[in-house]
Amino acid sequence: MAAGEGVWTRPVVAAAEPGPPGPADGLRQTAACTPPGDDGPGAARGAVPQPPPGLATGAGQLVAVVDTGVAPMPRLAGRLSGGGDYLTGDDGLTDCDGHGSDVALLLAGAADPVTGLGAGIAPGARILSLRQSSGRFAVRGPDGAERPAGEIRTLAAAIDRAVALGASVVNVSEVVCVPSALVDAAGAALREAVDGAERAGVLVVAAAGNVDGSGTCTGDPDLRPLPASYDTVVAVGAVDGDDVPGDFSVPGPWVDLAAPGQDLPRPSGPAGAVVRGTSYSAPLVAGTAALLRERFPMLTPRQVADRLRATARPTAGDGRTGHGVLDPEAALTAEPLLLVPDEPGGRAGVPGAGRAPLPLAPATPPDLPVVAGVGAVAAAGGALVAALAGLRRRARRS
Repeated sequence: MAAGEGVWTRPVVAAAEPGPPGPADGLRQTAACTPPGDDGPGAARGAVPQPPPGLATGAGQLVAVVDTGVAPMPRLAGRLSGGGDYLTGDDGLTDCDGHGSDVALLLAGAADPVTGLGAGIAPGARILSLRQSSGRFAVRGPDGAERPAGEIRTLAAAIDRAVALGASVVNVSEVVCVPSALVDAAGAALREAVDGAERAGVLVVAAAGNVDGSGTCTGDPDLRPLPASYDTVVAVGAVDGDDVPGDFSVPGPWVDLAAPGQDLPRPSGPAGAVVRGTSYSAPLVAGTAALLRERFPMLTPRQVADRLRATARPTAGDGRTGHGVLDPEAALTAEPLLLVPDEPGGRAGVPGAGRAPLPLAPATPPDLPVVAGVGAVAAAGGALVAALAGLRRRARRS
């Protein structure tokens, strides 16, 4: 449909709803659970970009977090539900690693009720937790060897289930790197899952991955991070507070943009603890996508992804930052409504297929915290085109 004709309607996809996951075969707990706390500083405060107040909170959006599970905690009270557990067959609301809970807090945690600080980027969004991996468990593969729990097959199944349960955005802060020659064979089910999500009107955001000699992403340039390297996925790298790319962030032409992900205060505490990695950059982009889906319900997932890329703040990122660094304020306020990343010989910000006026800012629900603003609304029209002129085109390949 052309922009401006009304609210975009999610396509109806004729497919059987995946049933709840059962326990993983050969599952063995290898380390004690260390559940997250609930007394940390919340999101990373000044280190995390925040949109101006009053534009959107993510209200009405269900964001799936496919991760190590998300534990119930006060800052997610009333907005957290379980979608299933691919390890133990439970509801997905157990987190032995703390990773998924921190991701969820960065994405949608409420502000501290006393200080008003520490809100996630989309504190009005609802979270759907699917536990799919954990460093505290091992499974036995077909070759008889044990490996950490979390497989490409179950990651694909979790994305399918998130779509079936009504998520509008899926955050995957997980990655597995495979040789380029094996991508088609090893990732066939995962590619179908992310492509199916797009057909169903769901945006998938994924971490670009961290270089780690002890893991699958060793830094070998022939390796491809999955699902980040798929065209239908918004792949997110990591930068520090000065927009300097993290040396651990996996580079590649598939990276769409970057977001803060280095030395962030750990949202679930304890005080003084920090986290780093593209795992924590991805939920900032997924949360911004939820804001966009609330504020601009007429946009398709691909148009939301284009808007994220086109409004990113350009930076020299040697393949680690794609079109630049996430700018939630520009993403929510830039005109025209339909934006495309820069094309050779073209102008950044040219609408792709029609133009629609920006909607009025929705009223902030009285029971939701208001995130802190960061300056004036971004300029529109010619000023926006000038601001976007330095964007480089991303050459896609899988």
